[in-house]
Amino acid sequence: MHKTIRPVVLLLGAAAVVLPLLVVLFGTFKTLPQLFDSPLSPPGSPTLDNYRRAVDEGGLGAAFTNSLVVTAGAVLLTLVVASLAAFFCARMPGRAGWAVFGVLVAGLAVPAQAAIVPQYVLFDRLGLTDSLLGLVLVDTTMTLPTAVFILGAFLRTIPEELYEAAELDGAGPLRAFRSIALPLTRPALATTGIFLFVMDWNDLLYPLLFVRSQEHRTLPLALLDFQGEFLTQYPLLFAGVVIASAPVVVVYVLLQRHFVSGLTAGAVRG
Repeated sequence: MHKTIRPVVLLLGAAAVVLPLLVVLFGTFKTLPQLFDSPLSPPGSPTLDNYRRAVDEGGLGAAFTNSLVVTAGAVLLTLVVASLAAFFCARMPGRAGWAVFGVLVAGLAVPAQAAIVPQYVLFDRLGLTDSLLGLVLVDTTMTLPTAVFILGAFLRTIPEELYEAAELDGAGPLRAFRSIALPLTRPALATTGIFLFVMDWNDLLYPLLFVRSQEHRTLPLALLDFQGEFLTQYPLLFAGVVIASAPVVVVYVLLQRHFVSGLTAGAVRG
C-alpha cells in the first residue's frame, strides 16, 4: 500500500512545482490570447517580443544593471569583512573570540523591519538615500551576521597546527589569513556567496525604502512597478520574472561544485 501511495505523492508534488514553471516559461513566448487559450501547451509560434518589450518598455535593462552593481558590490564587501571578522574571532584565545563572535551574529535575531526607521534617518543624513552606494552599504550591514556565522563555524575547523607552523615561519595574522585561511575556506566562501547573492538580488525592502528616482531602481522594484503598469499583460510579467531569475540560476550552476563541497565540509573528520 505504502509503495503505491509514495510514487503518487511524489508525482503530485513534482507536478505542483513543475506545472507553474512551465506556464511561466511557455507564457513568455506567447501572446496574451494564446496564454489564456492554452496555458500549459508549448508555444505554437514562439516570439521574443515579450522580452524586448519587458526590457524596453518596462525599463528592466537599466534595473538589471543596477541590481547587478548593487549585488556584486554588496556580496564582495560582505565576504571581505565577514571573512576577516570570522578569522580573528576564531583566532582569539579563550572566550574572547566566542564573545565577539556572539556580538557579531546577534544581528540575526533582529528583524530587518525593526531597524528601518533609524537606518533611513542615518542614511538620509549621510546623503546615501536614492543611491546605489547606499544600497550596497545597507545590504552589507544586514547580511554581515549571516556571513560571519557561516564562515566562523568553518574557520574553527581548521587545525591549529597549521597556524602554529605559519607562526614558526614568521607569518603574521594577515599572512596566515591570506595563505592558510582563504585557500581552505574557498568552498565556504562559495557557499556563503550564493546565499548572499540570492538575498541581495531579491531584496525589495531597502530599494522600496531608499530609492526614489527611476534611474536607481533595482530589478525587484522595477518588477513591482512593471506589474502595476501591465497588470493584465501576463506574458510581459512572466518575461520579467524569467529575466530576474536567470542570474540566480547561472550563479548556482557555476558555483555548484563549491556549494556542495562547502555544505559537506566538516561532515567527516578523522
